[in-house]
Amino acid sequence: MTTRPVRIGVQLKPQHADYAQIRDAVRRAEDLGVDIAFNWDHFFPLSGGRDGKHFECWTMLGAWAEQTSTIQIGALVTCNSYRNPDLLADMARTVDHISDGRLILGIGSGWFEHDYTEYGYEFGTAGSRLDALGEALPRIEARLDNLNPAPMRKIPVLIGGGGEKKTLRFVAKHADIWHTFADGDELTHKIGVLKGHCEAVGRDFDEIEVSVNLSGDPGATETPEGHGEEQRALGATLFTLGVGGPDFNFDALSRWVAWRDQVNAG
Repeated sequence: MTTRPVRIGVQLKPQHADYAQIRDAVRRAEDLGVDIAFNWDHFFPLSGGRDGKHFECWTMLGAWAEQTSTIQIGALVTCNSYRNPDLLADMARTVDHISDGRLILGIGSGWFEHDYTEYGYEFGTAGSRLDALGEALPRIEARLDNLNPAPMRKIPVLIGGGGEKKTLRFVAKHADIWHTFADGDELTHKIGVLKGHCEAVGRDFDEIEVSVNLSGDPGATETPEGHGEEQRALGATLFTLGVGGPDFNFDALSRWVAWRDQVNAG
């Protein structure tokens, strides 16, 4: 079992809520002691009706950077297709400064076709979007290295996805955090694949934090003491619960935070 401390994230889904409710939710998440507050990078709701209320990702992160003082913030995840890589690096550096060094740069290749078509981006294929991500990551790193002023710290990069030939190779080369929806035997298999990519590029796998997604209210099979311990035994240490508006109920999140504190206290 890994000795890396357990961390708890919350993904505040920026849909079906007024911004005042989202603002209140991120404040409450920080007060609760959550480690990371994520939003997502879409232009329309992903559930509950496509025409519902929705807000843009990076504008929101800039506001969160000013509003909060301790919680880390980021997108789970930024869609690489929507912004020039050099611009995205500059945006990330700026939000990192606004937040005094609390930004996580989450990024993925993109998948939600409705976003692309409505906003005029070329959807392409899964392969072409992954190739574009592979080309963007070195450009982002190079731009971050040349900005004045530099970022407050080396901004942690989170890459989301589980593709074994391309995505996990990108994780091995570029990521500090790997976010996955995999579980059980699938998670074990993909960690093995990632270790192979790390060995191929000369990277220490232990430098990469394994992040897993949680959903809904932990029930009989998804409790911190049960499901959380199972995933932790497989190597996961960052657990992110998605919470939707407009109410942003944190009852389940509170239980995960309490479990984190118990585990980390040893």
